[in-house]
Amino acid sequence: MSATSLKIKGNWNIIKGKLKQKYARLTDDDLQYVEGKEDELIGRIQKRTGLGKDEVIIVVDEFGEN
Repeated sequence: MSATSLKIKGNWNIIKGKLKQKYARLTDDDLQYVEGKEDELIGRIQKRTGLGKDEVIIVVDEFGEN
């Protein structure tokens, strides 16, 4: 499990709320976190926001740190 995975797991409710505030098109289904399926989660966020994979990871990391 990567450091990003640990950050996501520990702070997911906070991160999810911030993502929904910033990207109103994201739904609860888009943001459903399943341990071990982080790539699918990132893919769903990419599809809705138009961000690249690296951009999504940076945004999630930033939201997880605050």
